[in-house]
Amino acid sequence: MADKAAEQEFDILVLGGGSGGYAAALRAAGLGMSVGLVEKAKLGGTCLHNGCIPTKALLHSAEIAENAKSAEKYGIKANFLDVDMAAVNAYKDGIIAGKFRGLQGLVKSKGITVIEGEGRLTGKDTIEVAGTAYRGRNIILATGSYSRTLPGLEIGGRVITSDQALTLDYVPKSAVILGGGVIGVEFASVWNSFGVDVTIVEGLPSLVPNEDPAIIKNLERAYKKRGIKFSTGIFFDNVKQTEDGVVVTLADGKTFEADLLLVAVGRGPVTANLGFEEAGITIDRGFVITNERLHTGVGNIYAVGDIVPGLQLAHRGFQQGIFVAEEIAGLNPVIVEDVNIPKVTYCEPEIASVGLTEPKAKEKYGDGNVEVQEYNLAGNGKTSILGSSGLVKLVREKDGPIVGVHMIGGRMGEQVGEAQLIVNWEAYPEDIAGLIHGHPTQNEALGEAAMALAGKPLHG
Repeated sequence: MADKAAEQEFDILVLGGGSGGYAAALRAAGLGMSVGLVEKAKLGGTCLHNGCIPTKALLHSAEIAENAKSAEKYGIKANFLDVDMAAVNAYKDGIIAGKFRGLQGLVKSKGITVIEGEGRLTGKDTIEVAGTAYRGRNIILATGSYSRTLPGLEIGGRVITSDQALTLDYVPKSAVILGGGVIGVEFASVWNSFGVDVTIVEGLPSLVPNEDPAIIKNLERAYKKRGIKFSTGIFFDNVKQTEDGVVVTLADGKTFEADLLLVAVGRGPVTANLGFEEAGITIDRGFVITNERLHTGVGNIYAVGDIVPGLQLAHRGFQQGIFVAEEIAGLNPVIVEDVNIPKVTYCEPEIASVGLTEPKAKEKYGDGNVEVQEYNLAGNGKTSILGSSGLVKLVREKDGPIVGVHMIGGRMGEQVGEAQLIVNWEAYPEDIAGLIHGHPTQNEALGEAAMALAGKPLHG
């Protein structure tokens, strides 16, 4: 009979089975370590079950709706009749279920022990789950994030977060979205395609405020053209629910009426009441503070993903999980700074970026030491075929490498892979200009922009 105590001890014990946690577990298992993975809900976490995957499924349904609306332009006789939310949700849930089964099978095949239940850190090497203590020679905290709200703004009834928005069984006639960041503009895109009258409220001066100014301007122009309304630069004050809707009031007294208010003000770290602070781990505004190698400074405890300050992206969680597993194994993995992690906002038009924006580059290198080049997608054949528009913007240190790539246009998220390589490998425009980009593709817009920045434009 197996020694029960031995079964409860692992080389690596991971708290949280979302993107960062399961990536750490898989990589550690691949490196020959014994792994315990604690998860209170479902493997895959927010990203798989109520984040990345379901929102992108809805966005694809929205793309189909837009295609139906404009089909005649392309010589196809089709009509957009209505949105069958039951069928949309069945499609979305089918995607989730398939990926979930695949992940479960993968984790099982790697010999990872999945411990079901809510875990709590009770020592420098111990996590307790339902009264049972499990020990790890190394512990990785990967407890993820939740949909935040504002102080005094209660979620309930007609005031919802993305969690409830993803399970709506009807299409509202109108909606106000509080927050013009990634979540807000993605839901605005979906609902507008489904026929919802959408208004975004963003207290900062623009939508997607972390993007390059050229991208912001292009998105706001595209949203106006689509009929998506937005108010920027004035903060939210309060919301009142009525029998048939909500009344949203801004700080200047302006009001908006709609069926629903979607609160999309970002995500908060899940770290409260999990024993982190009692173990001596530094917590700042709910986030776990680590050094650059993701160590907490306590025992052999590391943290990854949304609980670590910085970009809250699933692929950042994957990268950090892999990084920590390799760090524990003594492989000395390379640090990837947040600024060099690719970002994609899957609205229509899509936004993809990596590296420094023009203002950030000027802040770092000085006004006179930055060069930029914009390539308008109006000159790109594939973009015209798709009926889209947008631009590619390259930012370089003067006479130096490209330090930022910023793109907007139909399906431009698919181009972020090459953009990541350009920035992280510190490529010069001349390096990219000499490479061949397939024609006609949207990918060649990157090549065209590099050629122009290298001083030898082709179609520009």
